[in-house]
Amino acid sequence: MRLPELWRGVFRIVVGIFWLYFASQKWGGVGWMQPLIQDAPSVNPIPGLHELLAVVVAPNWFLFAVAQAIAETVIGVLLVLGLGTRKVAVLGLLLALNLALVVAFEAHDIGSRWLYYLAVLVNAELIFADEGWPALGGYRFVPAWLRS
Repeated sequence: MRLPELWRGVFRIVVGIFWLYFASQKWGGVGWMQPLIQDAPSVNPIPGLHELLAVVVAPNWFLFAVAQAIAETVIGVLLVLGLGTRKVAVLGLLLALNLALVVAFEAHDIGSRWLYYLAVLVNAELIFADEGWPALGGYRFVPAWLRS
């Protein structure tokens, strides 16, 4: 094991913990997300996305909140374990883009928006980097579809 492999493993695990932290905020219930999701169209300046949020997402807020919680949990667990890292990182990138294009506009502190933008870059990096060590995806007993 070399230091770069260890660093990539630590990086992947920390990103997984990031997703698990955000998922844990929803495990006790997603009701607190209702006003955020329903107010998102009023503050979102992106044409097309604004309408999608108003017509599809806001009326079905519960479905989207639960889907977000499930996706964040799956991404977090698989990244921590090092299973399907590149595939999971693509899903993480999509969720991070969702946060950056929707939730970030609801932040009153413009400086905190950069946290959402940083999540996009971090998940994009995982798509192109090796999974590092430790990762279960490198073992032969792991099915091919769960390898990175």
